[in-house]
Amino acid sequence: MTFARQAATVLAAVAAGTLLAACEPPPVYSVQRGYRGTGMAQVYRPATLVAAAAINTPPPAATPASPDGPRASQVFQNVKVLGDLSAGEFTQIMVDMTAWVSPEQGCTYCHVAANFADDSLYTKVVSRRMLQMTQYINADWKQHVAQTGVTCYTCHRGNNVPVNIWFRSAEASQTPGMLGNKAGQNSPAIQVGLSSLPNDPFSTTLLGGEEIRVISQTALPDGSKPSLIMATEHTYGLMMHMSTSLGVNCTYCHNTRSFASWELSTPQRATAYYGIRMTRDLNSNYLGSLAGIFPANRLGPTGDVPKLNCATCHQGAYKPLYGADIVTGHPGMRAGVKTAAAAADTPAGPAPSAAPEPPAPGPAGMAPIPAAPAAPASAART
Repeated sequence: MTFARQAATVLAAVAAGTLLAACEPPPVYSVQRGYRGTGMAQVYRPATLVAAAAINTPPPAATPASPDGPRASQVFQNVKVLGDLSAGEFTQIMVDMTAWVSPEQGCTYCHVAANFADDSLYTKVVSRRMLQMTQYINADWKQHVAQTGVTCYTCHRGNNVPVNIWFRSAEASQTPGMLGNKAGQNSPAIQVGLSSLPNDPFSTTLLGGEEIRVISQTALPDGSKPSLIMATEHTYGLMMHMSTSLGVNCTYCHNTRSFASWELSTPQRATAYYGIRMTRDLNSNYLGSLAGIFPANRLGPTGDVPKLNCATCHQGAYKPLYGADIVTGHPGMRAGVKTAAAAADTPAGPAPSAAPEPPAPGPAGMAPIPAAPAAPASAART
């Protein structure tokens, strides 16, 4: 074999290896989620499930404290949200919150060591507001969180700041000539699958009220849906984010015969519908209310507060922590355990109200849909 042929063979092998490196390595397996022939299947990689399971392990269960005895507001000073808990329950939830949010810094991450009643640390003010938000989610957004609910650990997982938060993108400067403004395009970002889509699909869909349904109901424009191409790109970006955040593909919620049809969609689509509206609610009414509380180093490039999206809670799992119940044993995570002082001394949240109904009924009469793999045990055996 001549040198030229050897060199060509080596180059061909390198090129082939480079191309194959972008492909997902086997093994993979699928779970059918709908009728045969409709492409309603979820495809899973064992390695991905193992990685997701590692960060979706629930914390050790706490031994519930006694509800008897004096109330926390009678024993401790300046208790504005959890004052109706017993002193024992209050102490227990403070210990748990420390483990969930500030395991390294301890109590002094939120409290002044010399005076725990002092509100001078911004972290204490923020944590109080986050407690109210958690209670609100568990009480008024059961259409999304059901009875499983959420706690501080759902988002924080032992970190001071949740790993998955987002800020508004810095405004792209107008370039001279005919190039114009990129509007966030062709700047690959994780949240849109490293694609060329606008790298901030959240400001309009998870903070603003931009309509997410962009599929026309007619073959030709009729003026009833003046959606622009950019709105469609935002929708695609959001869908890619949701798919990655939950570790699923499009058919987890949609039927491939008609993505727009509610009648053909899975029940999970209705859950996602409520989740989008819950996220908008929380970003606007709870996190947005902390605009004057966070210090400059906690704000985004445009000076906005951190906000949540699907990945904040889900972190690669179709249900956060694979649906583990971490609320039971923590009565402070449920609504209805605050003193009268809370309403006067903390920012007001939205008035409790029923979440909006979906625009059309969910799928009726479909065959039972198998659940996605809940643990990586089967993956480890593959």
